[in-house]
Amino acid sequence: MKIRHVRVKSILGKSSIGDYCINPYVGCTHACIYCYADYYTKKFSGHKEGWGSFVDVKINAPEILVKEIVKKRRGIVYISSLTDPYQPIEKKYEITRNILEILARYNWPVVIQTKSSLILRDLDVLSRFKEIEVGFTIISLDENKCKKLERFAPSPSERIKALKKLKESGIKTFVFIGPIMPFTKLEEIKSVVQKTKEFADKFYFDKLNIKPRLLEKIKKIKEYEELNVDEMKIYYDGIKEEIYDLAKRESIEAKILF
Repeated sequence: MKIRHVRVKSILGKSSIGDYCINPYVGCTHACIYCYADYYTKKFSGHKEGWGSFVDVKINAPEILVKEIVKKRRGIVYISSLTDPYQPIEKKYEITRNILEILARYNWPVVIQTKSSLILRDLDVLSRFKEIEVGFTIISLDENKCKKLERFAPSPSERIKALKKLKESGIKTFVFIGPIMPFTKLEEIKSVVQKTKEFADKFYFDKLNIKPRLLEKIKKIKEYEELNVDEMKIYYDGIKEEIYDLAKRESIEAKILF
């Protein structure tokens, strides 16, 4: 594992999800094979290592945020778009926690997306926010499938326990079912919805976003070795309508992002 301390000049970036986005780290040791962040990260970071084998720690991020937050218009901050803010290295460095303490101090609204129950460590900070949403990415309840696709991420069951704890703590929650891997059966998606809807205020659904070299990586997994783009398009067009119907039947608030 290559760990590097980096110093940044800015930390509050523009975002199409919220008004701003903060990525406390570059890289992610969860090493999810489907992650589009691999493509974007290598474009700007210069890393050549395999995805999941490096992390840059933005060691001065809290210091920079303190300077930026007083100069910028208040807005929703999404944490994070190209890394998991609660990947294992956060336990040591606490960059995400320190960033959240600053955002809470200035009463900025926050949306956090993660796969890690480590977020429960920061319940004391999360409870200070007047406007906050926390969501977990859960693509399947199948532990074996997730181990192949999300090699070092916490198990789906661990994420669901953390989701439940957050909901019980009065925090607004969501579940992000994405990427829906090509040819995933509706029943598999339905099982995630039914297992989590008691603890989730809303659901998001997204397809696999193909970036250069990503398809080749995924096709190394036996179940996906015959993937082709044309068949994927037909699949997603069909499953989209099925998800709309599922959302109605399950009476959930749902947003389909494809």
